[in-house]
Amino acid sequence: MNTDPISADVSARIHHLWVYPVKSCAGVALEQALLTPTGLEWDRSWMVVDSAGEFVTQRELPRMALIQPAFRMGQLVLRAPGMLALHLALDAAESPLTVRVWDDTVEAWDMGDLAAQWFSDFLAPEAPADLKRLRLVRFDPEVKRVCSLKWTGGRESLTQFADGFGVLVTSMGSLDELNVRLAQAGEAPVDARRFRPNIVWSGVEAHDEDRIGAWRVVAEQGVAALENVKPCARCPIPNIDPATAVSSPAVGDAMQAYRADPRLNGAITFGMNAIVLEGHGVVLRVGQAVGADWKFD
Repeated sequence: MNTDPISADVSARIHHLWVYPVKSCAGVALEQALLTPTGLEWDRSWMVVDSAGEFVTQRELPRMALIQPAFRMGQLVLRAPGMLALHLALDAAESPLTVRVWDDTVEAWDMGDLAAQWFSDFLAPEAPADLKRLRLVRFDPEVKRVCSLKWTGGRESLTQFADGFGVLVTSMGSLDELNVRLAQAGEAPVDARRFRPNIVWSGVEAHDEDRIGAWRVVAEQGVAALENVKPCARCPIPNIDPATAVSSPAVGDAMQAYRADPRLNGAITFGMNAIVLEGHGVVLRVGQAVGADWKFD
């Protein structure tokens, strides 16, 4: 693979970096992020589960969007309206617990009764009866959760509690195109948080990320190489306003008109799932140049 961004097919820049420490809660915007075998450090390292160990997201509980994580002095600090902050040591874990995320059953670590009560108290007002008792779990770093080999071309790539892949990429061009369509429909613009990306590019045309395969960043620590492998099919979460947790169909309706993807049998897609090929330990930074190659099927 060509490692010189200057001679790549496409040149872009990292415009935003985001991690989502607790799956389906709000994200944390970063100026820099460490690349690991499972994606960006701390991304989807924690997850909320029901009493049966089944994962819970904004699909069932939109108020999860209002839970705001932050990193402070070796702690994950979680804040939500009307709640005292919950402080969790980054190295904390209590007891083992078997949990399920989509089709994968994995061993995780329960974060204890205080965290369980905090999430249950905040989310209970909108929770159905079977979701009144919630627990927070942490991904076990000894576990290998392997991404779909069908989409990785048989290459082993890992993720934590993300839906299926370690990194989600989109672009400001794609967001701008959507906002033009929303404006034409008389709707307010939205920002990238609706799509929960890890990396947002600038300097490319709308949905160029769909047509890009391998891409790389030359950093102080070496070269980070990733590859966009699967379009990201969209559920109703982009309809949820991350500032209010109120859902309306405007975003989904707008995408329905132009984002049906034949690669996923007509599913509505926005953004691309990527895998990490090399560069574990490389620090990605906002403003870094990205060199990418067109993908020819």
